[in-house]
Amino acid sequence: MTYMFYECSALKELNLSNFNTINVTNMSNMFVECSLLKEINLSNFNTTNVTDMSMMLYGCSYVKELNLSSFNTNKVTNMRDMFSKCISLNELNLSNFNTNNVTNMSGMFNRCALLKELNISSFNTNNVNLMNFMFNECSNQLKSKIRK
Repeated sequence: MTYMFYECSALKELNLSNFNTINVTNMSNMFVECSLLKEINLSNFNTTNVTDMSMMLYGCSYVKELNLSSFNTNKVTNMRDMFSKCISLNELNLSNFNTNNVTNMSGMFNRCALLKELNISSFNTNNVNLMNFMFNECSNQLKSKIRK
């Protein structure tokens, strides 16, 4: 599914309810620069076998909220720029993310300027080698909460 909707900048609506993703291992660049999409419902995605989610939602600049609590990220190793340039994102549920195997989180929340709250208390970063620019250009309110 890598690059599946890549640069579909005119796309305004998308129904993904019937997608069978059980055998998918790579979701990188899937929605890059889908800048007019306002909603992306990924609740039916089976991500059990996915190892790469890098740049998955990069540049989805009109999406305001994402609930990814149904995602199984046990095998994911790359989350680089996953939400980068999601400049309207103000609600993001990552409560069930397992990051035990992730090695790259660089730029993961880069330019998520409207994100005021983010619960990453379950994140295990023991294997992460790259996390540069992870919260670059995020709100000061978000940065202050993460430091606590």
